[in-house]
Amino acid sequence: MRKLLMIPVLLLTLGVAACHQEGPAERTGKSLDNAGQKVQDTFDPPQGPAQSAGRKVDRALGN
Repeated sequence: MRKLLMIPVLLLTLGVAACHQEGPAERTGKSLDNAGQKVQDTFDPPQGPAQSAGRKVDRALGN
């Protein structure tokens, strides 16, 4: 009985996760975030290759 209940819940969860589409407001927000990060790099540049790589990793992961 428990396995029968888990199958529809799993399918529903996968279906909702697959429907995520990025809208115009989300794209605009990402553009603003990127612009802010570039300004930060202008006023507070990375202090070497390790910090530069760390910032790139953070931005790639969205942190």
